[in-house]
Amino acid sequence: MISEQALAAPHADTMGVEFDRFDKEREEITLRFRAPESFVTPRGSVQGGLVAGFLDEVMGWAHVWATDQAEAPLNLEISMSLLKPVMAGPLIGKGRVVRRGRKVIFLEGELFDEAGKLLARATSTAIPTPRPTGES
Repeated sequence: MISEQALAAPHADTMGVEFDRFDKEREEITLRFRAPESFVTPRGSVQGGLVAGFLDEVMGWAHVWATDQAEAPLNLEISMSLLKPVMAGPLIGKGRVVRRGRKVIFLEGELFDEAGKLLARATSTAIPTPRPTGES
């Protein structure tokens, strides 16, 4: 399970993050989110930068779990495509490690509605770093 420290993080509370499962063989994590109404713009859908936050979260946790929670990625670049409007409410995110080297890792993530429709996808190039402990 994702550590209580991570689940108690203010950003995770706001995003409604819940762990679903991790497939070690595929290095793929599934998280559930709840996009709050406060994320919705006058257009009626979740603001794009906040959609990127859901994707960043799921890609990051894929790497954390793939390294048995020893490492966390530090993003160098994220590219995102919004395919459909993302509405407030329940969302499902899938993140996976595409390739992991000693100095660079490649991640990808997808965001779905509850019916399984693909809403957005992203890729990330990152560097592996020791996982922060939250202690000073």
